[in-house]
Amino acid sequence: MQNWKDPIISDPEVLRGKPTIKGTRLSVEFLLERLSDGWSEEMLLENFPRLTKEHLATIQYIHNL
Repeated sequence: MQNWKDPIISDPEVLRGKPTIKGTRLSVEFLLERLSDGWSEEMLLENFPRLTKEHLATIQYIHNL
């Protein structure tokens, strides 16, 4: 079973080490803010084509903690 944290990385060379979605420059913080602002999963996928449903499942899990 894959760890829910696997899609999240922290690289000092990307966004000053903020946790981001692997393969993107999208921070977890940014995506959580969008969800808090009422963005739907569909809106995120349309606006950020590198995101996958698996990425969003991780973000949703964090959002609901």
